[in-house]
Amino acid sequence: MTPLATIPCLGYPIFSDELERLPRDIKMVINTINQYSYCIAEKDPKFKQALLASDVLLPDGVAIVAAAKWLNGSSIQKIAGADLHRFLLQRLNEQGGACFYMGATEDTLQKIRQRLGKEYPNIRVGSHSPPFKAEFTTQENAAIIKAVNTFKPDVLFVGMTAPKQEKWSAQHMEALRVQGPICAIGAVFDFYAGTVTRPGRIWQRWGLEWLGRLIKEPKRMWKRYIYYGLIYGGHLIKAKINPKPRT
Repeated sequence: MTPLATIPCLGYPIFSDELERLPRDIKMVINTINQYSYCIAEKDPKFKQALLASDVLLPDGVAIVAAAKWLNGSSIQKIAGADLHRFLLQRLNEQGGACFYMGATEDTLQKIRQRLGKEYPNIRVGSHSPPFKAEFTTQENAAIIKAVNTFKPDVLFVGMTAPKQEKWSAQHMEALRVQGPICAIGAVFDFYAGTVTRPGRIWQRWGLEWLGRLIKEPKRMWKRYIYYGLIYGGHLIKAKINPKPRT
């Protein structure tokens, strides 16, 4: 596999390449990072290790893009989980591939399957709705892995919110029989199913998708964007004053 372009930012190798360069039929873990997940990872060593172990770590947020510019003078583009999801579905539809959705409720998964059938008719789709709990038992993990491996997807989408989904992907990567990417994309399940509305293209184009989500769901999102935004700003100032050597 030809190495993909990355830049060092806040101690992480951030993807700075084009999605078109992602290899086909090579098993890999793709995660995303934003200001919230960065802050959580600073307090959760297992989550941080899962992010660092990613084969591809996408800059999912203007805060990461801004950090790359401010700290390193590097220009990168935001690539959200929804962008990755759309790209991989288009690729799978062209080649007649298969994808598997692991996470969310059965109702949400049914809505995803229905929409996929209309928009990407050449894709074979599988899914599994795991129990809604903080941690799975050994038996539950075995059932999830069996469901995925029986289906043998080209792409596995994992949607259980951060940091649970990233830790789970890292822990079980070796046991999963997936031909290509294992992608932790969280909220994308709800966006695609239509159970949660993603802010429109104007919000996205101006880098204000976070503000659109905050306005729509202030009680749920204020801590993610306001509280952790302030904490993230503190990390940036520290990184600017005491920069770590590039690796």
